[in-house]
Amino acid sequence: MKRDKLIDYALGNKKADLVIKNAKIVDVFCGGIIEGDAAVADGIIVGIGDYEGVREYDAKGKYLMSGFIDSHVHIESSMVTPSEYARTVIPRGVTAVVCDPHEIANVCGIDGILYMQKSAGKSPMDFHFMLPSCVPAAAFEDSGATITAADTAEYFKKYKFLGLAEMMNYPGLLFKDEEVLGKLDSAEIIDGHAPSVSGKELMAYAGCGILTDHECTSKEEMEEKLSAGMYALLRCGRMSKEFCEMASAVNRFNATRIAFCTDDRNLGDIVERGTIQNCIVTAVDAGMDIFDAIRAATINAAQCYKLKNTGAVAPGYKADLVLAEDICPREITAVWKDGVMVAENGKPLFERADEEKSDSVYGSVKVKPIDESDLVCGFSPDVPVISIVAGSLSTKKQMRETDEGLSHLAVIERHKATGKIGRGYVENYGIKNGAIASCIGHDSHNITVVGDNASDMKIAVDALGKDGGIAVVSGGKVMVTLPLPVAGLMSDKSAEEVISGHKKLEEAAEKLGINPNLDPFMTLAFLSLPVIPELRLTARGLFDVTRFEFI
Repeated sequence: MKRDKLIDYALGNKKADLVIKNAKIVDVFCGGIIEGDAAVADGIIVGIGDYEGVREYDAKGKYLMSGFIDSHVHIESSMVTPSEYARTVIPRGVTAVVCDPHEIANVCGIDGILYMQKSAGKSPMDFHFMLPSCVPAAAFEDSGATITAADTAEYFKKYKFLGLAEMMNYPGLLFKDEEVLGKLDSAEIIDGHAPSVSGKELMAYAGCGILTDHECTSKEEMEEKLSAGMYALLRCGRMSKEFCEMASAVNRFNATRIAFCTDDRNLGDIVERGTIQNCIVTAVDAGMDIFDAIRAATINAAQCYKLKNTGAVAPGYKADLVLAEDICPREITAVWKDGVMVAENGKPLFERADEEKSDSVYGSVKVKPIDESDLVCGFSPDVPVISIVAGSLSTKKQMRETDEGLSHLAVIERHKATGKIGRGYVENYGIKNGAIASCIGHDSHNITVVGDNASDMKIAVDALGKDGGIAVVSGGKVMVTLPLPVAGLMSDKSAEEVISGHKKLEEAAEKLGINPNLDPFMTLAFLSLPVIPELRLTARGLFDVTRFEFI
């Protein structure tokens, strides 16, 4: 908007397009409440005070705050496309996301990323795409695509990206790998991923310009990374019990360097609890100051990622707004994007978009034929097992004398039909009389299958077909499948259909006696991620993350 036009609106010489009347406006700059009106024109807030508008909306004393920003999210984990994701999170207050499409990039490369951007463009939400830095997540991974340092430089010139997505290969950085350093040279904004990195290694990591980390799991780790000049993106989800401890440690000194993110969250959880809305509520319940929590959800994230004129209800800022019953936004009444109401009373006010059925992302599962014997291995007390830590993404390396209570685990390469299969055992999963197979296996997204017998494991793998998804099998019969034809990661159906399908998966899994203290599908999806300690399984075998070597 031209300044002369804004001045006329701000002075009240001209009626604003929209005025939200009688609101309690949350001031993130001074930490207070301003009672009055918010005037909007051309999608921009032009004044706070007493205004008249061509259209007026009576807030009736409810709390008006800036739209929420998810500072780090993988849309693919919701199992719906970006346009459908927007229909789900906008009614819950999210108007912008900083997203890393490295899940689909590991399957389909740049074609997958461009598919995500095209789908995102069909919704009214701001999707700020980062260019994945780790495709594959590590040099020894079997992914469907590779993005090199040369590719990174080319893509930044050719396409629109906000910055470089999470640098998970911190060992590569510390060892001065030329590919890793080359990727860092291509970007100004760089996201981090550095669980447990500390001391001098953290000095090297942060000193290379890495701005954020969303992998802190304790107050001490959070504070060390803040002191190194990084932003801490506090991740709130069912698998992250550490969030409350860190939120309670936010104070007047470090509050400006805190933002919220969800990283990976399934669709049913999003519908039930929201995303950043849930972060605010959970943080406040844990003792975080409400204004600090709202800042973390809005202006802090905007400043971290240099999102211009975003994150506050103030003149000159984008009219991305949330109206809530209380200052702690447990109930959201309405959401505006660029001054247009896009959700009301929990429902989106825009239609579903049709998704393009592109050959570049469909039919992505290519597996060499397997036998039952390929999926299991003999037990040895000399080989460690993966021990699941309930409530955390981390695992422990555990030595066992017998295989009692253990489950078989296998990871099958599914991009180029190479026939590679990693096999091992997992503790604390607890599956009985069946198997679960899934194409969602961070970050290379090979097939991960867990079970107590080889026969059901093979049936579950075969049930995935060429389009992939998730399958639950028991007693030789396929109980439920959830097809995910978009790269084997996402459905092209509505959120409601995906939630219904996932609910059936959960009900089927519950009958298999799986540990009730974990999410069976989210847990399975991370057992193959070789960048989070301590022990993981890839298509090439067991991998010790702390030593960064195969066993």
